[in-house]
Amino acid sequence: MNPVRLPQEKSGIKKRKLNDGVHWPSAPKVFNDPIHGSMELHPLLVKIIDTPQFQRLRYLKQLGAGYFVYPGASHNRFEHSIGVGYLAGELVKALKEKQQDLNITDRDMLCVQIAGLCHDLGHGPFSHLFDKMFIPKATRPSGPLGEKMENWKHEEASVEMFDHLVKSNGDLKGMMEACGMELPEDLDFIKEMIKPPKTQEECKGRPEKKSFLYEIVANKRNGIDVDKFDYFARDCHHLGIKNNFDHGRFIKFARVCEVDGQKHICIRDKEVNNLYDLFHTRFSLHRRAYQHNVVKIIEHMIAEAFLKADTHIQIEGSEGRKFTLSTAIDDMEAYTKLTDCVFNQILNSTKDNLKEAREILTNIVDRKHYRCLGEIKHKGTPTKDEIPQLKEELAAALRFPRQEAQAAQVVILSATMDYGSGAEDPINSVDFYNKKNQNQTFKIKREQVSKLLPVHFSETLFRVYGKQIDPKSLEAARGHFEQLNPVWSDSHVKES
Repeated sequence: MNPVRLPQEKSGIKKRKLNDGVHWPSAPKVFNDPIHGSMELHPLLVKIIDTPQFQRLRYLKQLGAGYFVYPGASHNRFEHSIGVGYLAGELVKALKEKQQDLNITDRDMLCVQIAGLCHDLGHGPFSHLFDKMFIPKATRPSGPLGEKMENWKHEEASVEMFDHLVKSNGDLKGMMEACGMELPEDLDFIKEMIKPPKTQEECKGRPEKKSFLYEIVANKRNGIDVDKFDYFARDCHHLGIKNNFDHGRFIKFARVCEVDGQKHICIRDKEVNNLYDLFHTRFSLHRRAYQHNVVKIIEHMIAEAFLKADTHIQIEGSEGRKFTLSTAIDDMEAYTKLTDCVFNQILNSTKDNLKEAREILTNIVDRKHYRCLGEIKHKGTPTKDEIPQLKEELAAALRFPRQEAQAAQVVILSATMDYGSGAEDPINSVDFYNKKNQNQTFKIKREQVSKLLPVHFSETLFRVYGKQIDPKSLEAARGHFEQLNPVWSDSHVKES
């Protein structure tokens, strides 16, 4: 994206003189984007974009291993984050213009945009692969770091990286204050929007009367937020998949109403079908792309390679300390250097201690990945805690010869796909208003919308992959898979 400088007189932003005698902020800039067109961004956002911590996102694929299956999926976290920052501004601006009684200030608007811009700063190599498939299996050191790794998520790293970004770019705080931000209160608010507290009472950045602002970037209440608006549109564009959801209509019909004593973002009743399209798009993207059977096994193999390479990769962090692939999450200076480029670092290495990891990545590049023998739909909706046990039972039910070698021959992966609220209808968490009474909210039941809507909103698949990919071994393995123990099948398998 090439920024285009707007004429100075059109900025509409009051300039303040900084200590070094430089007038700042300058004019906004316009970024040309294939999804949202011309995106005008506040100069403070442009300043944040032009930091090493944000530029790192250029080297993190948005869809991780999806690029190995979909040749168009070459987009990165960088452009997605800019898109989210822009849409966050569009939604909060629309709310401010429609409902002046909400007292949304310029400070509020700027903080919301910054949170949208910085919400993904903490992603690791190959995005969700890093925090869902690699870190949980990495060897944990004793002490606080080991405890941190046990439940680590990229949102935590996003907050830490944002702190590091502000601290490492010395003039940034001054520029924030020059734009009217109040520190540290507004920094707390931004971090709370990136990783929302469990309850409104825990929020320090804004009072309860502005609780709706926490639903713009990462909406933990019903999952409808500008993060999804951007990645649905952007991912569909690059994957070549149709996106039926119109986020522009949502922004147009969004309204803040009081629900059970708290202010929430609600939507016009006639938009209920548009919201079902949103959640169905989410399901379709997971089924067709994010959890595509080849994508998932390549992610598994990359994670295998990272685990074998973990302690042999040394990354220099703060004060010259060295960190591994997994322990780099504890030092943002080291983590800033950790991107998808580590894949090629391992692939092109000549070190003996990286031989095993290198062979796995070479097999991926040569298209010698493990092959899917088949998949099984589970008849129920197993919880995350139940899935590992079900995998073990399935492995035992597979009638492969030489049972002692079974674990080395087969990989079993699970894939749970839903509409965003587990087994529940996500529309149950949405509040609506109508044209006649815009301040009175209500729920809409699925039966009131259409008889053609789904009855079930979640399903779990178990996929079995063979590691031996020569034709003879594959044919034999598929034969064994088809003879799956009928006892396990009768108990767990959904009839087609």
